[in-house]
Amino acid sequence: MQSYDYLIVGGGMVADAAARGIREIDDNATIGILSADVDEPYTRPALSKKLWTDPDFTWDQVPLGTAEDTRADIRLKAVVTEIDRDGRTVLVGDGERVGYRRLLLATGSRPHEVDAPDSDRVLFFRSAEDYRRLRELATEARRIVVVGGGYIGAELAAGLVQNDVEVDLVFPSQTLGDGTFPPQLADRYEGLFRDAGVRLIAGRRVDEVVAGESDADGPDAVLDVVLDDGSRLRGDAVVLGLGVSPVTDLAEQAGLTVDDGVVVDESLATSDDAIWAAGDIASYPDRLLGRTRVEHVDNAQEMGRAAGRSMAGSGEAYRHTPYFYSQVFGVRWEAVGTLDPDLDTLVVEVGDDEAGARTVVYYRDESGAPVGVLLWNVAGATDAARLVLAEAPTDEAEQRGRIS
Repeated sequence: MQSYDYLIVGGGMVADAAARGIREIDDNATIGILSADVDEPYTRPALSKKLWTDPDFTWDQVPLGTAEDTRADIRLKAVVTEIDRDGRTVLVGDGERVGYRRLLLATGSRPHEVDAPDSDRVLFFRSAEDYRRLRELATEARRIVVVGGGYIGAELAAGLVQNDVEVDLVFPSQTLGDGTFPPQLADRYEGLFRDAGVRLIAGRRVDEVVAGESDADGPDAVLDVVLDDGSRLRGDAVVLGLGVSPVTDLAEQAGLTVDDGVVVDESLATSDDAIWAAGDIASYPDRLLGRTRVEHVDNAQEMGRAAGRSMAGSGEAYRHTPYFYSQVFGVRWEAVGTLDPDLDTLVVEVGDDEAGARTVVYYRDESGAPVGVLLWNVAGATDAARLVLAEAPTDEAEQRGRIS
């Protein structure tokens, strides 16, 4: 039986960062990575951002070089189906057992789905394999229907229309982004898409995707997206970004504590002192936000590194409060904390530059203290945003002057 000093289940950015964190402390131990993916660890945000919009950013910049840099043994298409905590082994789908001294669960998230044909022209977008297929479709398809107004759906709609594809974007809210931004910014955000030529279908959800009524076969066939009011949108392909759920099945089956994610302590250890969890699946105690779970790249990188170091005996607590971001049509926004436009918001215009108006939004609780900060076209201010949340000033004049 193959056994490793450090075994990582999951092959994403958390696994890469964890292997690097281990090597910062333990240069000689064996590291194994069991990944269900078909690609070695890669920079996931590029799949819906830079690969579509930056001609200087090419596919060879996507892989992270994990095996070469950390000497980790990476096995692809390796689906782990069981953890034996007593025997300190995991069961890989083909029946093989792999041993560990210390185990990291970094299983990430799975995309939400709706009923749809089993077709390579229907993508529940998540992986590099999905990106490669969508690239092919973007050169063949006249019109692609994108479903979902969150990060993935909006970014893909922007990327596709900038690559000369006709795009329909379906989303459930009345204004694109109104579940994140206050009204004036949501209007501005939606305008970016409308001005670029994206056809917006607001206030609608998708019931199912079906084969369209057509005499054509193969690449000339069409798909119909059936909306919740019975109407249909026709496209040559459909890409869905409907959000994700953390993959906690293994942890639950193993009897670890799970509550909206795998519950970990400040060192990212689970209820089993030989098992850690990090990334999308980890519910951890954040020093500013309280217990939370974060599904963004900054957390994957920072928490992955911290988990690796913790497994290797660093004795350090994870103290990083992650930020999250998106970028469309040259506008980049970043945020820390809770973005809920139903909260009281203070919108502060701090200037203009080539990318347009620069804006800071404070999302405030009943006492007037900020619980979230949005930075619209304001670069290099995430540390200042964290400080605002840590100090939680309630005076509006002070808030206005904190970030400029």
